Amino acid sequence: MLDIYLVILVLLFVLAISDLIVGVSNDAVNFLNSAIGSKVATRRTIMIVASLGILVGATFSSGMMEVARKGIFNPEYFYFAEIMTIFMAVMITDIILLDLFNTFGMPTSTTVSIVFELLGAAVAVSLLKILSEGENAGTLGDYINSSSAILIISGIFISVLIAFVIGALVQYISRILFTFNIQKKLKVVGSVWSGLALSALTYFLLIKGVKGASFVSGTFISWVQENTLVLLTVSFVFWSIVMYLLYVVLKVNILRIVVLFGTFALAMAFAGNDLVNFIGVPIAGFESYQNWVASGEEPTSLVMSFLNEPIRTDTYMLVIAGGIMIVTLWFSKKARSVTETEVNLGRQDEGSERFKPNLLAKGIVRYSIAIGNSVDRLVPVSWSNRIARSFKPVAVMASDKTHRDKPAFDLLRASVNLTVASILIALATSFKLPLSTTYVSFMVAMGTSLADKAWSRSSAVFRVSGVINVIGGWFFTAIVAFSASAVFALCIFYFGFTAIVLLMMLAVFLITRTFMMHRKKEKVKSRTKALESETSALGSSQIISETKQKVGEMLELVRKVYVSSLTGLIQEDPARLKRAKEKTKELLLENELMQKRLYGLIKRIAPEHKDAGRLYLLIYHHEQDFLQSISLIVKSCRTHVSNSMTPVNGRHSGVILEMSKEVDEYLKYLSDLIVSGDFKGVETALNTKRALLHWLEDRLDAQMDGIQAGEFGMRQSLLLFTIFLETKDLVAVAARFAKLYNRIQKSSEGK
Repeated sequence: MLDIYLVILVLLFVLAISDLIVGVSNDAVNFLNSAIGSKVATRRTIMIVASLGILVGATFSSGMMEVARKGIFNPEYFYFAEIMTIFMAVMITDIILLDLFNTFGMPTSTTVSIVFELLGAAVAVSLLKILSEGENAGTLGDYINSSSAILIISGIFISVLIAFVIGALVQYISRILFTFNIQKKLKVVGSVWSGLALSALTYFLLIKGVKGASFVSGTFISWVQENTLVLLTVSFVFWSIVMYLLYVVLKVNILRIVVLFGTFALAMAFAGNDLVNFIGVPIAGFESYQNWVASGEEPTSLVMSFLNEPIRTDTYMLVIAGGIMIVTLWFSKKARSVTETEVNLGRQDEGSERFKPNLLAKGIVRYSIAIGNSVDRLVPVSWSNRIARSFKPVAVMASDKTHRDKPAFDLLRASVNLTVASILIALATSFKLPLSTTYVSFMVAMGTSLADKAWSRSSAVFRVSGVINVIGGWFFTAIVAFSASAVFALCIFYFGFTAIVLLMMLAVFLITRTFMMHRKKEKVKSRTKALESETSALGSSQIISETKQKVGEMLELVRKVYVSSLTGLIQEDPARLKRAKEKTKELLLENELMQKRLYGLIKRIAPEHKDAGRLYLLIYHHEQDFLQSISLIVKSCRTHVSNSMTPVNGRHSGVILEMSKEVDEYLKYLSDLIVSGDFKGVETALNTKRALLHWLEDRLDAQMDGIQAGEFGMRQSLLLFTIFLETKDLVAVAARFAKLYNRIQKSSEGK
């Protein structure tokens, strides 16, 4: 029996290490987004500052560990075996859930995850105990620390509203004070503002942060608490003077100091507040195991009352955990994915949007505009004009003219994000409330974005939709965390170690699968970034050369998909049709990437080559038509085969195979012609097009005649109509590419 629980303990710590890696990938957004979004320094410098904050914060998190031991359930009602069941279910659920969110680049709350996982597993085990002992279900309240759980959960969700409102209010006031022309206001307003911000951050670092540290004496903490007002006043005066001197004497941009200081503070807050989410449960399991071994009792008879006692975690454990978090921060690609989501939603300028509008977002934006217009009519015109001037962006923000290096927002907004989020998280930490750092930092960032008018009429519906998706994901986290943890606890309770082994295998399988998905997404993203990072002006020859290769490759791939889908239809081969669908998705993704690049590409075109620049627009337009046709053909063939409909008969199969061969040769000819740049064969291609279209018209007429004669059924006729009509579009649009390049080449030669 000892060996089984020792193995479980080892698995808990293996899961803890994995959870640290997965959790940091998710939570890096909390303290990196402001510094990275404002480009306050190089990424290396930002990472060094954040790493130091994590290391310091990890040693301050000991007091928060009590949440995992007694914050959600009453340990005196559980035996050692039951506690280990709860802890194991929680850790397996946590790593699967967080990895899933990281894969899709969606920031979620590790605090909400761990709280609802503990709640779900504890409720499941409690109900099983109640049923086995014949008690009334109403006694569930004795097992669950309902008052603490309700306080924690309500605090987490109330923080969403508080963080958004305070972030918006502080940013609005700050922008009126500074305007977007920050440099002119730095000397006096900037010094005082920076003094206030740094005093608030110092308040957290020196007053609230030390409470959880295992090495800080109670005497020092008491002295600090008794002299809070004096320390704050001295801190404000000190920082204001230092900031003024740095600006006047050394010409330092003092907001950079605030942002870097805030990054350190928020990274420290993250480690101090959220470390419990990753190692709190394994440490509680370790302490429970030690207690059980020392007691000599049976695992099903030892009550876990000792978990109610205040226990400080050894500093060396916290430092090791901090070290793992730092390594993950530097090397995790998923951490970058999650960070990019939040920076993208808060950026000041327009661009390609990740989220598509939904009905709720459209309604919110529509009614917000109406309310805003009503308020504008009530405010005096002079006030409105003055406020409008404060919020008018200036060229200072785009100090580097390239789209790649341009910050997503300025240093003022970055400093507000960090200062407000740090204060809110610090207050929660001081009261031992596991406030969600993700919720707070995200909602503060969204509040400041709104107040800063980053959500213009052109982008608001996309940004609001993104925020709704993220918040919806948070509620999804809570529901899934509770349900999955309860189910896993039930499995372990009944099937013991066998269930643990199977659940661990499930976790490994899911994590491996999501890793492959993320790697595929990253390949696409790196290609997009490489294209967007190009800033040199484009000339006519470069435009033609660059697009010819892409169009040729697309025609070649469509040719293969077309033949494959029709062959799969005739042979009733679902695997072949599935591959055709995957290739079509790749083509559609390429077209989507081109759409996202379109604006930047047109900006890069040299003025004297504007006519050639139209090539991008026309190719994008033709591609859309082309890919829509091949998508409908593949979809129709897959639907017919997957629904096990009547196979295409001999007469029709011969027609389809003949058509497939002719179109295959036609597309191959066009692809070679465009890539080679030798357009002497354009007339031949156009003659082939006309012959194919005429042949397809004959096939359509023959099909209609057959229907009228009662020879053909409805389903197969509709399938053939789709294939014939979309093939006509494929043939016609393919020829337009060749005609387009031929015309441009002749135009260039004429010049």
